[in-house]
Amino acid sequence: MKTISIIGLGLMGHGMARNILKAGFRLKGLAHHGNQNCDDLIAGGATLHDDLADVARGCDLLIICVTGSAEVEEVIYGTDGKGGIKAHAASGLVVMDCSTGLPQDTCRRARDLAASGITLFDAAMTRTPKEAREGRLNLILGGEAEVLARALPVMDSIAETITHAGPVGMGQEAKLIHNFVSLGFSAILGEAAGRAEAAGIDRQVFLELIGKGGGGGVVFDRFRPYLEHGDKDAFRFSLANAVKDLGYVEEMITNASPDSSPGGNLGDSLTPAVLGLMAAARAALGDDAPIPEVAGLVTSRVKG
Repeated sequence: MKTISIIGLGLMGHGMARNILKAGFRLKGLAHHGNQNCDDLIAGGATLHDDLADVARGCDLLIICVTGSAEVEEVIYGTDGKGGIKAHAASGLVVMDCSTGLPQDTCRRARDLAASGITLFDAAMTRTPKEAREGRLNLILGGEAEVLARALPVMDSIAETITHAGPVGMGQEAKLIHNFVSLGFSAILGEAAGRAEAAGIDRQVFLELIGKGGGGGVVFDRFRPYLEHGDKDAFRFSLANAVKDLGYVEEMITNASPDSSPGGNLGDSLTPAVLGLMAAARAALGDDAPIPEVAGLVTSRVKG
């Protein structure tokens, strides 16, 4: 694979694109108002195109890095009468979907694209824009081993850890379970920090207690700069994305067991409680507010 196209040059996609260029691949991207500033990519040899057709043609691997399932659907099938990848890409193209979405949607798209000679696999990402810039993402893959092997040199340029979870869709399923753990702990930590503040517990005492006790770990380390200094850059995951991902988790649970069997009924799941806290924070603080700001919201509400 020599020529790589990428659709979605936001916080994550921009960092990925930089590292793909550094690895010596030719890079094309889609110009879009949601992109980060791409002057550095262009200076590094990337070309940006206004028309998705130009991005889809003439590449060996096309990476999709957009917000969620609805946006992936638009990229693949088009919108406003304009065709998407399916209409413009040549047979033999490999599509790598790095977006967080519903596994059943990914499987449906993969089957549909296969009829046109296009192969799609999911490469769900974990970690943050910081690791995307550093080429240290975690990728969770769903697809056939032979296809993944062809794309491995590109993935090696953007990822530190690559895990093959199973067939198409399993990468995103595993990612959603991972995000439920991460966001669930974020909700608990945010509420705990907020209630500790409201109770008058010294912030450094709280951080020492939790960090050296049962609450230490990756999520705590990302929260800490905000709790100590108000630094939002260490955990740049928005409340809008948290609500989106937890909504996908709810739908995944419901689709897996639509009856009331143990583990299938949402009444048996913690997901609604975590989603409820994140949704309330989003309504109060806005879509772009980072997750650690949940702590301040809890403090203000406890104090009345």
